[in-house]
Amino acid sequence: MNNEFPQHIAIIMDGNGRWAKQRGFKRTAGHEEGAKTVREITTHCGKLGVKFLTLYAFSTENWKRPKLEIEFLMKLLERYLTNELEVYLNNNVRFKAIGDVTKFSKALQNTIAVTEEKTLKCTGLTQILALNYGSRDELTRAMQKLVSQNLEINETNIAQCLDTALFPDVDILIRTSGEIRLSNFLLWQSAYAELFFVQKYWPEFTKYDLDDIIDDFIKRERRFGSV
Repeated sequence: MNNEFPQHIAIIMDGNGRWAKQRGFKRTAGHEEGAKTVREITTHCGKLGVKFLTLYAFSTENWKRPKLEIEFLMKLLERYLTNELEVYLNNNVRFKAIGDVTKFSKALQNTIAVTEEKTLKCTGLTQILALNYGSRDELTRAMQKLVSQNLEINETNIAQCLDTALFPDVDILIRTSGEIRLSNFLLWQSAYAELFFVQKYWPEFTKYDLDDIIDDFIKRERRFGSV
């Protein structure tokens, strides 16, 4: 038993589309419902004392989805950030984005920047949305920074050039929907994360499911390569 409360939880929020399909809804309805789960889990993490919550919101591979679905996701993201700003401030939550957001529209980039700026002084939970994020892309960009700054290639310098340079490594990584893979998410940062694969689709995931995972995590022994 490590008796250590997790600082950083990361979640691959999978299964929105399948949740909707099972109920005879359009895939977009699943994304709408998933956004509600984001609010519930974020608020709950803040109350528990978790310091960092990273959510895989849009991957570099998600551009392969149908154009109409991508357009909907972009509008949903902009609406979510606009509507959540008051929730962030009321709950002392800081917002940060990781990933290459330059691929988004200027309007969405501006909304992201404004949300980051207005929540900058919040000192509770930091909610990190991975947007147009892929771990291989992140590592590639980090290597480019190292070369451009003529820095020695070592673990410390690589970590400082990642999108997550300001955040600790992941303690708990959760994936919903029953899929058992990492899908190019926080590969460097999750080197010693405890992994949890949940059968429920993301819209079905609750704060009680998260509580059970944290309880399990606390009971696990984390050796980080030692005995």
